[in-house]
Amino acid sequence: MCGIIGGVGERNMVPVLLEGLSRLEYRGYDSAGLAVAVGGQLTRIRRRGKVAALEDEALAIDLAGGTAIGHTRWATHGGPSEENAHPHTAADRVAVVHNGIIENHAELRAELEADGYRLVSDTDSETIPCLLHRELVAGAEPLEALRRVGRRLQGAFALAAVDAEHPGRILGARRGSPLLLGVGVGEHFLASDAAALVPVTQELVDLADGDFAELTGEGFTVTDLDGVPQDRPVRTSHIRTDQVERGPYRHFMQKEIFEQPTGVAETLEGRLDRTDWGFEDLAPNLSETWSGVRGVLILACGTSYHAALVGRYWLEAHAGVATTVEIASEFRYREPVLRPETVVIAISQSGETADTLAAAQDVRRRGAGPLIAICNVRESSLAQEADTTVYTEAGPEIGVASTKAFTTQLTVLALLCAAASREQRGTSWKDSDTWREELRRLPGRLQRILELEPAMRQRAAQLMNQEHALFLGRGPYYPIALEGALKLKEISYIHAEGYPAGELKHGPLALVDETMPVFVLAPNNQLLGKVLSNLEEVRARGGDIVVLTEPGQGPEEGAGLEVLELPDPGELLAPVVYTLPLQLLAYHTAVLKGTDVDQPRNLAKSVTVE
Repeated sequence: MCGIIGGVGERNMVPVLLEGLSRLEYRGYDSAGLAVAVGGQLTRIRRRGKVAALEDEALAIDLAGGTAIGHTRWATHGGPSEENAHPHTAADRVAVVHNGIIENHAELRAELEADGYRLVSDTDSETIPCLLHRELVAGAEPLEALRRVGRRLQGAFALAAVDAEHPGRILGARRGSPLLLGVGVGEHFLASDAAALVPVTQELVDLADGDFAELTGEGFTVTDLDGVPQDRPVRTSHIRTDQVERGPYRHFMQKEIFEQPTGVAETLEGRLDRTDWGFEDLAPNLSETWSGVRGVLILACGTSYHAALVGRYWLEAHAGVATTVEIASEFRYREPVLRPETVVIAISQSGETADTLAAAQDVRRRGAGPLIAICNVRESSLAQEADTTVYTEAGPEIGVASTKAFTTQLTVLALLCAAASREQRGTSWKDSDTWREELRRLPGRLQRILELEPAMRQRAAQLMNQEHALFLGRGPYYPIALEGALKLKEISYIHAEGYPAGELKHGPLALVDETMPVFVLAPNNQLLGKVLSNLEEVRARGGDIVVLTEPGQGPEEGAGLEVLELPDPGELLAPVVYTLPLQLLAYHTAVLKGTDVDQPRNLAKSVTVE
């Protein structure tokens, strides 16, 4: 959600931080700010709206300095406003930027106000610089002062702080929200996302939960809450600058839709090479983690939840493993019955999704079986929590509406299912060679599907003025219908719903008339006849129908009915292929409506707070 960046060194850090903030825009935000400490003076600028407005202000006042922190905020406590924007300050001396939520902020605010501090924002975050200032005034050294503050804070946080009276250093802390260090030559950086640091350094240090750090131009120190030094290794990031730039595409979402054939190929890279390929090719210790499994519980939110639903169909049919899928944000507050022989799979693109991470930690406490993570970000909180992690290798995804993260998650689930099916054969078991062939052909099939873009753009022109849309599917295509509806509502703001086609007569049919576009997924499988029968129910009521199917399988076109044929989607992995036309439909509808495609209103890329 919110984004943090900080830098300390000899050069002017303001343009570095502004560039970093622009690279964090994809996370979703409503305001941005900078604080610079120079010569014992603290200068702060904040603006509601885009980073470009902040940059204009920095240029207007010639803001410069070698010690600076910056932030993009997505409103939680207090609405979007300049007063609520970060950095927050205390006594014109201390500035802090914060990601997360401080749960005991009301208690702290009352205490600070009784102690003479005047808090002017509606945020929970403003308590932090006041607490830090109080510790510094009492004589604590900066890093010890921050540790003392950390003991008072309840909730999740990633922090960066500067003290004007201790120039040339930045403080950082992490608990439950991502934060990493960037290592340069004569300069060091803090950021909540590696993408912000790509232009200045590839050398990164991942802070662990409970770490407190102090950075200077010459080096950095990391301790735990008690001041015990912590050895955190430096790693080299594999994010390339071109991966976080749009290139020739109009939007990041469009770029990422078209990156999916390559992204899926990279997910598969090196995982199908051996003749006897299996669990050991997907992740370290995965074979041992899966050993003795008698059931699977999958936890996820949003788009990852839809991927999990497809995975359930695959695991039960092809591997014969009883599988349950839970929305993580709901699962956290249930009293589930968990068995030690049930493996838990947690899916999150970022590995920082607050509800998924908390649910995974909860099943640990309840004594469930081993935990497998599926995510895209190495060294993420979820990866550190899990017994083993299968990485999607999708590369950075900048658009808030997930595209390649979804298809690469599906690809990982297919790999997992294929490996499991060797040991526990389901009702529609396929041998390893069949899976290998289907998986190897998947990138090419996705590439051919992208040729449907003109047809989806044309259909988007007919959809853009509608207020509602309905997406129907059966079996593993029902979650694809859910995902198609989610994409449309996320970026075009058209109300859309996904339904199992067999449930149509149990309620949704009441919505169908000549103004209701209905998108029907009709693959050539054992349910095709039933789906086409459901379609006739819509047609009889005047619905505007679009059928996505395979060559020669759909009904005849006519008034109010259009057929889009998908070239060679395959059999086992066809749900992945059917996803792309719906992504293109949502994208072009949003473009025609003029919405902010990459940063849709009210949404954030990584939902790191509850």
